[in-house]
Amino acid sequence: MAERELDAAGITEPALRDAYQRCRRLNARHGKTYFLATRLLPPARRPAVHALYGFARWADDIVDDQGSAVAPDVRARALRTLWNRLEDGLRDGGSHDEPVVRALAHTAAVHGIDHRHFHDFMVSMHRDLTVTEYADYDALMTYMHGSAAAIGLQMLPVLGTVVPREVAAPHAAALGVAFQLTNFLRDVGEDLDRGRVYLPADLLAAHGVDRELLRWSRDTGVRDPRIRAALAAVADLTRGVYQEAAPGLAMLDPLARPCIRTAFVLYGGILDAITADDYPVLHHRAVVPRRRRAAVAFDGLGRVAAARLRARAGRRGMRPAPGPEAVPVRGGTA
Repeated sequence: MAERELDAAGITEPALRDAYQRCRRLNARHGKTYFLATRLLPPARRPAVHALYGFARWADDIVDDQGSAVAPDVRARALRTLWNRLEDGLRDGGSHDEPVVRALAHTAAVHGIDHRHFHDFMVSMHRDLTVTEYADYDALMTYMHGSAAAIGLQMLPVLGTVVPREVAAPHAAALGVAFQLTNFLRDVGEDLDRGRVYLPADLLAAHGVDRELLRWSRDTGVRDPRIRAALAAVADLTRGVYQEAAPGLAMLDPLARPCIRTAFVLYGGILDAITADDYPVLHHRAVVPRRRRAAVAFDGLGRVAAARLRARAGRRGMRPAPGPEAVPVRGGTA
């Protein structure tokens, strides 16, 4: 499958193919929901998505997965080294020796991705080294502009649009934020163990919650109604961002819509699972049941087939049959 994707994308140089393969493995190993959705894209577009995800994952690993055993200054130097490699790679268009940077720079050059989106992403990654909480939603949004909205904006040239890109851009940015807010809610306990709280402090305080109460609940396994109320408020906030993102799905190239719609539904399903389990996120991770994931993927495959038939009909000058493009939003899902 990977070889077919690279062939379809016209990537022939052996070292570059190896670089994209490495990114694909990162996506398959760490981004199960994301990887599943990416499989619904036309093969020629998948390597670029793998490159974008692979680089983001690599930077995130430097910040998080080295753990507390690695001193912050060591992680800061590693992140700065990555940033320097990124700037070199973007400048020379993808000839860098580091495989993940090579694939990313090639993707940026082929698809004309604005380099500032990568800069904004790296700024937020550096913020993770020193910032452990956010006073309010505006402060959190400053972080998420680079860590989430910028990812949506990086993806947009790869996906393609049927409207001017600047019209679709706010919705793409909102979708990145919605996905990250979902992850923040799902991973409250794990992030707390890393010393971080990604939920707005003023929202928590409005329900009588602070870091100490979260830590107590995490350590003792005892739930508290104040925490539940605060988490429910975060879920409501997140659903609002999904609503902002939803109109953008119809603005995408029809061949890309099934992929993003599937991600939209699966990430929204995480939010639904958290709600259905009554917000147990400090004690265990909520997941979308495998049967539900399979059903969403099957629906996505049907939409891919329909989109390709419509595209072929359009090329032949036939009237394309209408497709199921509308995305009703319910509780953050579609």
